[in-house]
Amino acid sequence: MPRETVVVVGASLAGGTAAATLRDEGFDGRIVLIGEEPELPYQRPPLSKTYLRGESARDTLLVRPDDWWTEHEVETRTGTRVQALDPAARTATLADGEAIAFDRCLLATGVRNRALDVPGVDLEGVVHLRTMADSDRIRAAAADAGHVVVVGMGFIGAEVAASLRMLGVEVTVIELYETALRKVLGLRLGDVLAAIHRDHGVAMRFNDAVGRFEGSTRVERVVTRDGDMIDCGLVVVGIGTVPSTEASGALALAPDGGVAVDARLETAVPGVFAAGDVASHAHPVLGRVRVEHFDNAVKMGAHAARAMLGSPDAFDDPHWFWSDQYDQHLQMGGVALTDDMVVRGSLEERSFCAFFLDEGGVLRASVALNRPRECRRSLPLIRAGVAPDRGLLADPDVDLRTLA
Repeated sequence: MPRETVVVVGASLAGGTAAATLRDEGFDGRIVLIGEEPELPYQRPPLSKTYLRGESARDTLLVRPDDWWTEHEVETRTGTRVQALDPAARTATLADGEAIAFDRCLLATGVRNRALDVPGVDLEGVVHLRTMADSDRIRAAAADAGHVVVVGMGFIGAEVAASLRMLGVEVTVIELYETALRKVLGLRLGDVLAAIHRDHGVAMRFNDAVGRFEGSTRVERVVTRDGDMIDCGLVVVGIGTVPSTEASGALALAPDGGVAVDARLETAVPGVFAAGDVASHAHPVLGRVRVEHFDNAVKMGAHAARAMLGSPDAFDDPHWFWSDQYDQHLQMGGVALTDDMVVRGSLEERSFCAFFLDEGGVLRASVALNRPRECRRSLPLIRAGVAPDRGLLADPDVDLRTLA
């Protein structure tokens, strides 16, 4: 019998984890792992934190050591991309025209950075952070930039700003919304994060945007929408992402822009799966969600591999991620934030766990600053769809595990 072939489109954290899991689970067929970057699969979170600051070496970011892939007979096609995926014909066609036939396929192409459309955006020194090479360039350029402008105060912008300040670089942030991380954390929690950055010397301009960049060949200043001028030697743009679905072919997309998959991470085409940032998942508890973070990519990649091998299990992880900024440790569980928030601890003292409840009182998300244990203990409640007593949630003497 011919060997079965699994093609993984995207040598990302999710894609690399899936390919490795297939081997770990005993799959002895052909595995082809295809990625646009020249690098083998690696973790991205350190790119805005320890790796950007020069505290982590390249090898510590890798999903598997460089020689692991060859030793385990995984064909790695780096520095190339899938030009077309034909789910019906079961082929993935590369940019050079080579067509690779497959029995099963995983789409793990992740996301791409959202572009900023203003005059001067093509000037040298206006950069994005997405890859290891981007992080290398930012670290090298920041050393001589004098002043760096960060556009966007989501997680990438906030983490880059924190890392640059820890390196002694002057930083100004321009953010469209009225506080830091507004779309993820809401106004009250966003203000806590904004205050932390102010305490570390970050200048923040909220409710403003970039009007244009100026300079001869390299960026020299930013002119904001409100007319302010900020001299700088480097600009890091972090205004969000969009799913990379160019290679998805005829696969159905969800309203959130991701590739639509069921609870097992399979698309409407049998044998074709999606995982990681690009996957819009029919979560059995949270509803349809598309999540962009490290923990989800790792767990989704492993789950998709097992699903390709026949596992019937649904992917019901409640989702969890973290963000380190200066000496502050933020964790979040769940995905559905609402305005109904119960706080355990103190926002003013920057030690709290905030719980977000839906209209029926069901716990949908938790955000903890410097109280990681409580966030982690809330995850089984989110997974189970529990509607806990509000007073017990707010009481720091109550063990969350007793509320399941």
